[in-house]
Amino acid sequence: MATDTLKSKPGAQGAPGGVRRLLLENGALTALIVLVVAMSALSGDFLTADNLLNVGVQAAVTAILAFGVTFVIVSAGIDLSVGSVAALSATVLAWSATEAGIPVALAVLLAVATGIVCGLVNGFLISYGKLPPFIATLAMLSVGRGLSLVISQGSPIAFPDSVSHLGDTLGGWLPVPVLVMIVMGLITAFVLGRTYIGRSMYAIGGNEEAARLSGLRVKRQKLAIYAFSGLFAAAAGIVLASRLSSAQPQAAQGYELDAIAAVVIGGASLAGGTGKASGTLIGALILAVLRNGLNLLSVSAFWQQVVIGVVIALAVLLDTLRRKAGATTPAAGTSGGGNRGRQALTYVIAAVVAVAVVGATSLLHSGSSGGTSKRVGLSLSTLNNPFFVQIRDGAEEQAKKMGVDLTVTDAQNDASQQANQLQNFTSEGLSSIIVNPVDSDAAGPSVRSANKDDIPVIAVDRGVNDAETAALVASDNVEGGKLGARALAEKLGGKGTIAVLQGQAGTSASRERGAGFAAGLKEYPGIKVVAKQPADFDRTKGLDVMTNLLQAHPDIRGVFAENDEMALGAIKALGSKAGKSVQVVGFDGTPDGLKAVGAGTLYASVAQQPRELGRIAVRNALKAADDEKVERTVKVPVKVVTKENVAGFEG
Repeated sequence: MATDTLKSKPGAQGAPGGVRRLLLENGALTALIVLVVAMSALSGDFLTADNLLNVGVQAAVTAILAFGVTFVIVSAGIDLSVGSVAALSATVLAWSATEAGIPVALAVLLAVATGIVCGLVNGFLISYGKLPPFIATLAMLSVGRGLSLVISQGSPIAFPDSVSHLGDTLGGWLPVPVLVMIVMGLITAFVLGRTYIGRSMYAIGGNEEAARLSGLRVKRQKLAIYAFSGLFAAAAGIVLASRLSSAQPQAAQGYELDAIAAVVIGGASLAGGTGKASGTLIGALILAVLRNGLNLLSVSAFWQQVVIGVVIALAVLLDTLRRKAGATTPAAGTSGGGNRGRQALTYVIAAVVAVAVVGATSLLHSGSSGGTSKRVGLSLSTLNNPFFVQIRDGAEEQAKKMGVDLTVTDAQNDASQQANQLQNFTSEGLSSIIVNPVDSDAAGPSVRSANKDDIPVIAVDRGVNDAETAALVASDNVEGGKLGARALAEKLGGKGTIAVLQGQAGTSASRERGAGFAAGLKEYPGIKVVAKQPADFDRTKGLDVMTNLLQAHPDIRGVFAENDEMALGAIKALGSKAGKSVQVVGFDGTPDGLKAVGAGTLYASVAQQPRELGRIAVRNALKAADDEKVERTVKVPVKVVTKENVAGFEG
């Protein structure tokens, strides 16, 4: 009736009503335009050609994953495994082409086949095994990640150069990942709108039982749907690894949630039956614009998560209001000429608004000076670890002292996210960049981009491979591992059984500390390592892993943890044994770790000086920006801190 009233009284609707309905029917596009307007007004660095290309590159992997997830959600399913399948496919490609010596072309086909097989397994478990999609794909999430770690042995594998070109640019300016994203989007639109399987997806999502009764072979269709999702996940993994020049076994963690969010923000319903490729692309762009803009505005990484969550909720709320207002998202390929014309008009209006925003914001920011103070960016691998928090604190302390504008970002142990942050720093034209790499190989391409723009880069705590850095400010992790081995072995009198708690698989810090500890133990043949287990540098996981190890090895006399957080978790698991019958050695010299050393529950910590690392990094960044001479390697000493000398250690 409301529709009839609107039709019968066009004058009553008028331009405002038409605009309102247009906005409601295109909620995701409206949200994207509003975000672009806001970010352009708040940051003069947002609407630059380089930065807009950065946004496209940063949206590419999420968009490709989301295109595959669109098929699943349209058919009223869910796929939580796409991030792990992406990492597994990339790892298979890299391992096949390097370790196994398989020709690159065949390795690519094998990687794609891996994604398809994972999708088929999901589809089989759901269709024929009658498992809920959530459970089946959750299982594949774990299996895919585990296989990726098994194949790579927890370490990144260099990507073949011929495939790494997918992460490059055409003509020196057009990013290949953006082209791949567009191609995959067109394929998605074609499948949804012009093929039998696409129409079947909408039918199954609308009413699976009705689809079955109408003659659709629903089980076979679901096999194909999840195979499509696996195929797109493999493509996303290859693009991601190409950007990083290495296959990371821990890559794309949490990307499945971003992919699902992009699909839902784009107007699809988790209940199934609706969704389209253009909406999914817009959803992925919204997430990329948010992260890019918040980085440019120096918003805390912790608040960024809050903001992104709020925007996702608001986008879905807007979609709900749209549906209540009577606007519907037609199934692709079913809309008439009128709807297609109206959609074309929508995109024209969006383009006009975008052009207007460009002009307005250009005027707004014209003539604004960047200020006289130096601008430095600091990208940390994570801020969920006290060690890196202290690096940040030392850097901010030194920056304030020297009048430097310091922007700090948190990569959350995600090499791809760090690559995005470094690209943002480069497009802002900062005076210099400080990077604490998630992975030394993966940081290389982004640092090379900064090199091309003559922006000096300082590496802190971990080096960068295959790129030029003005200086490396670091402690010696290998030497620290040797010192830890010596301290523990001498405390145990040169004999006994011990366990090792390893850090996050694939990180250079875990590899180097573990290698140093193993080398140091060679001098003490009476010491036997009976167990090695990863606890991901996390205190809670250290507690759980140590509890399990004690069940299998109750006679353990010593524990080496590759950071203090895991050591503190081990102490909790050991209870009254800690510091008495069982000696624990940690690494980093964090405040909580030093307190435990003072209390006697932690025998020793191989203490670095993270605050000093941050201070020295900022000083060297400014020297490099002013073309002053900088030492290529600045080693900050490590030392073993025990109860006897902890009082005099300042960190």
